[in-house]
Amino acid sequence: MLGRIALRGLDFDDGIANVAYWVLPSARGIGVASQALTALSAWAVGEIGFHRLELDHSTRNEASCGVAAKCGYLLEGTKRSAALHDDGRHDMHLHVHVHVHVHGY
Repeated sequence: MLGRIALRGLDFDDGIANVAYWVLPSARGIGVASQALTALSAWAVGEIGFHRLELDHSTRNEASCGVAAKCGYLLEGTKRSAALHDDGRHDMHLHVHVHVHVHGY
């Protein structure tokens, strides 16, 4: 096992889901999170039909910010004091992957 990735908070009516992942320390830095996020995103949009995937992480977690950006998740904003961690409250970055439907003109 290298880590975990999941879709949660599934809203099928609006086509929105939240992505969460973590990677074991021994597997960090070799692209595990990026590969998993790319595969899950393609499946969630292409096969399931989600329109918007949201990913949030502590602003102190630069590695997760890099994974989100590398996988095309745009930084949408900062949620102030939004999550309680072992060392107190953290601000959270919100990244999004939005599937744009192109309609014929």
